[in-house]
Amino acid sequence: QVQRVESGGGSMQPGGTLRLSCDVSGAANTRVYLSWFRQAPGKEREGVAIISAGSLYVYSVDSVNGRFTISRDITANTVYLKMNSLKPEDTAIYYCAATFRYAGSVLRMLDPIRYNFWGQGTQVTVSS
Repeated sequence: QVQRVESGGGSMQPGGTLRLSCDVSGAANTRVYLSWFRQAPGKEREGVAIISAGSLYVYSVDSVNGRFTISRDITANTVYLKMNSLKPEDTAIYYCAATFRYAGSVLRMLDPIRYNFWGQGTQVTVSS
């Protein structure tokens, strides 16, 4: 079982920085694929970034690439999403998610259906 608790959301002006944290506690943490998703009002949940089991690779989608960075601290059982140069279109509820199963490709791993452990979400609002 993997327990997840997100924190770090809030309101920020465009161009600002926020760092989201997700406390991932559970057995065999290094075997877990961890991702961040977001869901804006009226839109489907979309994958933002993923870090593989063992931190062998990271990937972020084009809309946040170069601005958002996913990382994990195994000793602290925590995965982070550092969000720089925030834009109004980044406004959404952000969720961390975990799975032990690899779906065959990075793009498949960004499909919410691949994940069976979800956090409660944290709101990020970017507005002037």
